Amino acid sequence: MSTDPGSLARLSMSLPAELFRQLDVMVEERGLPSRSQLIAELIRHALAEHEAQTRPEEMLAGTITLVYRGDRGRVRQQLAESQAEYLKEVISSQHVFLEDDQSLEVLLVQGPATRLKDLCDALRSIRGVHQLQLVTTTALLPPLHEQEGREHEDAARPRKPQPKSEIAA
Repeated sequence: MSTDPGSLARLSMSLPAELFRQLDVMVEERGLPSRSQLIAELIRHALAEHEAQTRPEEMLAGTITLVYRGDRGRVRQQLAESQAEYLKEVISSQHVFLEDDQSLEVLLVQGPATRLKDLCDALRSIRGVHQLQLVTTTALLPPLHEQEGREHEDAARPRKPQPKSEIAA
């Protein structure tokens, strides 16, 4: 997305005074240079959420953040089994132990919106999961393995030695 001043469009809007005040407080608390930057961020978030709901086959990238408690071995095993069913969508995960017998896990995901929703539903259904939030974006990770995988396959494949007559030619 370009931030070149020539590619910007102006938007004029009216807000209730209290909402306007809260917006300014939020801009200040986040240390942003302008209301426009905050509003653009909020719109991008809303658009990604809209894409996920209205275009189920649209490819999205994002994170799933989970907080869970309970028998860590059992819950972690069930989480791992659910993630294994969505191996194409789960790119990586990070886990940390929290206070009060809780754990936090963050998954980096990418895939069709419908598959990400199904993954969230599967994780939510695990007893002990207390919080789950999916945050998505329409910007995608580059297809690293599709392109590089083929090159590595070619490089790893043994080559037949050429007859000396072909080498000289």
